[in-house]
Amino acid sequence: MINYNKAEFETAFGTTSQIPTDRQIEIAFAGRSNVGKSSLLNKLFNRKNLARVSSVPGKTATINFYKVDGIRFVDLPGYGYAKVSKGDKRRWAFLLESYFNTGRDIRLVVLLIDIRRPPSADDMLMVNFLKEKGYDFIAVLTKKDKLNKTEFSQRMESVGNELGIESERIIPFSAMNGDGLDRIKAIINEYTKE
Repeated sequence: MINYNKAEFETAFGTTSQIPTDRQIEIAFAGRSNVGKSSLLNKLFNRKNLARVSSVPGKTATINFYKVDGIRFVDLPGYGYAKVSKGDKRRWAFLLESYFNTGRDIRLVVLLIDIRRPPSADDMLMVNFLKEKGYDFIAVLTKKDKLNKTEFSQRMESVGNELGIESERIIPFSAMNGDGLDRIKAIINEYTKE
């Protein structure tokens, strides 16, 4: 069992040349800008702001590494924010690609998607990339608390087909009350067992 209370910020990289090759077990967190990656990480680590929540979407332009019990949790830069320049978008895409291509021990990718709307073209690019490269991943549907029961049921019915993945790999999550957190932790525990 991972003791999440021991989480600490390790380092951040903003350019591909800085990313060292490493064989430590990693759990990567990916998703659109403003989808709630920092909020999920803070909930996991049981801290208010270990992972900094940006007030400006698209601001996280670095790959942030956190260490917990000898396992690395990796916060990848958010993608798909419209107000970001083409040059920045290219740099981020290159940064993401470089991260995945440095021979790392990425056990699981936690892909965050806003439950309130169908997956974006960028979300689907990420899903297809992960499938193509053979990475195990789960889809965490954030902002669950923003929907009423009917809307929630409707989204849950559609999302499996939209993403083309099995329902057991889809986890609705609320950063407000921590709904879904235990299931996310249980899956991470499975993937980080030696």
